[in-house]
Amino acid sequence: MPQGRKLSALLGSIRPPMEDAAHRARQRWDACAKPLGSLGLLEDMVTDMAALVGTEQLRLTPRAVLVLCADNGVVAQGVSQSGCEVTGIVARELAAGKSNVCRMAALADCRVVPVDMGIRDFSPRSGVLSRRIGNGTADMTFGPAMSYDQAEQAILTGIDLVRQQKEAGMHLLATGEMGIGNTTTATAVSCVLLGVSPQELTGRGAGLSDQGLVRKRQAIEKAIACNRPDAKDPVDILSKVGGFDIAGLCGVFLGGAIYRIPVLIDGAISAAAALCAVRLAPAASAAIFATHQSAEPAGKLLLEALGKRPILTAGMRLGEGTGAVAVMPVLDMAMAIYDGSTFDDYGMQPYAPQGGAGC
Repeated sequence: MPQGRKLSALLGSIRPPMEDAAHRARQRWDACAKPLGSLGLLEDMVTDMAALVGTEQLRLTPRAVLVLCADNGVVAQGVSQSGCEVTGIVARELAAGKSNVCRMAALADCRVVPVDMGIRDFSPRSGVLSRRIGNGTADMTFGPAMSYDQAEQAILTGIDLVRQQKEAGMHLLATGEMGIGNTTTATAVSCVLLGVSPQELTGRGAGLSDQGLVRKRQAIEKAIACNRPDAKDPVDILSKVGGFDIAGLCGVFLGGAIYRIPVLIDGAISAAAALCAVRLAPAASAAIFATHQSAEPAGKLLLEALGKRPILTAGMRLGEGTGAVAVMPVLDMAMAIYDGSTFDDYGMQPYAPQGGAGC
């Protein structure tokens, strides 16, 4: 089956969340020995996850963070203070369990799954899944970053990664990425999706100088002007100004909706991928959960466009999935209450809604 038809068929299989499960989850929250709604967004998140998976008997372990790694040709334009060789170095550290997200994930009882989507000149390595779409993307300031077929292939690869994780018993996934230059590609994608200029959305990424920031904005402006991506076609946007990692993450979010497994957004890069997923299949929104608001300029606008509210606002911009993993212990604490004592256990009458704000 051609890739386009396969993708359309998979998107057509997405079904809406199960409201009966959401109702039972809300009843369970209301029975907990605490004031109604007192865990705020955490209650909403757990309820929405229950609706997605179809049962109030929610489980959030085992779980994994998928860290999609790829290189970007636009690095040639001086948009990053690091060279593309750093992507491969960090991928090897991910495989060895030594990277930043690995250290956080160890505390969060989360498995780390590094995936090579197109690291430049990267040799196969134990511990890194090889799902290469190409040997890094082309320089998008001179033409498309990748072909339309490659963008579709990357999306399908992301969907299939979720299938594999579901079959491996995972109940929760987080999105991570590693790729020098990918704040540039993510910003370009975000500018097209949101209809906002690079002047407003471009941030310093991993710490650019003033001159580097100017080069980055100019590269994004040139790439958009050169390629004229179709704002109504997320696959076209990804192919022209995106990266293999972002396209793959788009597929991961779609896979969450297809296979009914919650997927956590990390920062601005995965939020851009999430918005691509929702523009391709609006029903996919039910599988997408915000964790924190990135310090990158696009972070807030992307979450607003998705209609998602973050649990944390900590000014983070590390990447690798660290922000998404940071929320997992907070979710665990919410689940401890959700699965804990009820008013019946306390021998008390439950709270009843009294009307007014917050009730």
